[in-house]
This record gives sequence, structure tokens and C-alpha cells, in this order.
Amino acid sequence: MITLSISTSKRNELIDITGKIKEKIREYGWNTGVLTVYCPHTTAGITINENADPSVRTDIINTLAKLIPEYGDYAHTEGNSDAHLKSSLVGASAQVIVQAGQMMLGTWQGIYFCEFDGPRRRQVYLHFQPD
Repeated sequence: MITLSISTSKRNELIDITGKIKEKIREYGWNTGVLTVYCPHTTAGITINENADPSVRTDIINTLAKLIPEYGDYAHTEGNSDAHLKSSLVGASAQVIVQAGQMMLGTWQGIYFCEFDGPRRRQVYLHFQPD
């Protein structure tokens, strides 16, 4: 298992971590198998989506804010209830097929760390299961 360190600068943001993951695939010589990208935080998540147009990230953040407002009628009183709900909707992990040392992402896809309670210092775990 490999750990990536992520520093976030906003309360809500999507950070493209595709490049960092590609570096680890090369560094560790992972060739063919399945890579799990896992977020061990209850107020953040992992998603795969378009990485060509940055407005997609903005749309995701804005839509989640409309669906789950920061201030609502929440029983959880730590001030980050919305972050827990957003994290649950987005999910804590994604799996990617690796073939010949390359992630089998679509042309426009990237892997994002999704921060919903920042800014913070976060971790992402990578686990490679070879074929």
C-alpha cells in the first residue's frame, strides 16, 4: 500500500490526483491488475470524472452545495454535517484497471480527491492487486 499526501486549500474542492497516481504506477512498476484509490476520511471522497474542462469540477461542487447545503437542519452538531453527506454520496474509493503500466481511463477522465471540509492535510491510499 502506498500513501499520497494531499493538501487542500478550500472548504470544498476537487483536486486532480491523476498525475500523482501515474507517478506511483511508474515508480513501483505496477504493470497489469487493479488499482484501488481509497480515501480514509469521513468528510472527503474519491471520484472519476472529466479532467479536460475545469467547469465540470465547479458544476459538481455547486450541485452538491444545492443538494446538501452547508447549513441545514442537521442533528450532527460539529458544523460539518454537509461534508459527511457529500462524502457518502461521492464515495470513499474508486478502482481502475491498469494494463501495461497505464490506467485504463477514458480520454477525458481523471481521478479526483474531493474535499468537503477543508482546508486540511489529507491522505489517499493506493493498493495495487496484480493479475
